[in-house]
Amino acid sequence: MSVAKSDYKRVTTKSLFDMKQKGEKISMLTAYDYTMAKIVDTAGIDVILVGDSASNVMAGHETTLPITLDQMIYHASSVVRAAERALVVVDLPFGSYQSDSKEALRSAIRVMKESGGHAVKLEGGKEIKESIKKILQAGIPVMGHLGLTPQSIYKFGTYTVRAKEEAEAEKLIEDAQLLEKIGCFALVLEKIPAKLAQRVAESISIPVIGIGAGAGVDGQVLVLHDMVGMTHEFSPRFLRRYMNLFEDMTKAISQYAADVKSRDFPNANEQY
Repeated sequence: MSVAKSDYKRVTTKSLFDMKQKGEKISMLTAYDYTMAKIVDTAGIDVILVGDSASNVMAGHETTLPITLDQMIYHASSVVRAAERALVVVDLPFGSYQSDSKEALRSAIRVMKESGGHAVKLEGGKEIKESIKKILQAGIPVMGHLGLTPQSIYKFGTYTVRAKEEAEAEKLIEDAQLLEKIGCFALVLEKIPAKLAQRVAESISIPVIGIGAGAGVDGQVLVLHDMVGMTHEFSPRFLRRYMNLFEDMTKAISQYAADVKSRDFPNANEQY
């Protein structure tokens, strides 16, 4: 069933709730800088996630763990300046909210005040409940994140599909319902079985956005650099590449280098 796209001049947390109620799917992509965020926003994406995946795609780290709060604020500030329509959600990085709820609140306040972001995203369920409640009490919108939580990669030891066993699946459902109850406005489910993700989406009223979680959820998110093919080493089943920018950009840059060497660039029309 196709659903007409709503014409939102500015997407808000309420907009996402309304989309779920109407059966309209939510589109979400990452962005980490002004230029790319401007393109993503102009293209009509509903939510821009300033993800801690910047640690991987922007800085070249193996995991998301090394990126700092200051670095996340820098990336988020760049994105906010570009976004005119999309809701901008900013990841709180590893170490900025797990130790105690007061530190979590301080981190979230810094993100909101210094970057201008519209909401924050935290990984985890019951174990970070107090941190989420503290942030929400300050009037800061929170998006949850369950399933494969990359900040816990050393605990998991692998990036494999989560919640395949009944006990973990039940805990995930309980955590999702808890996040809704305490006031999260939306939830990301990463790399879990599609049937379980649909079950979660149908059991709560807040939007559920999936990455590697099947089609039965309320929206989808991908890492922009993966989706447009700038990265090429990473090829999980859930990733659809809409372009091959790695190949196209490599060819273009190689041609530029060759043109400079051969004195073809600049030509007579390209100088003053």
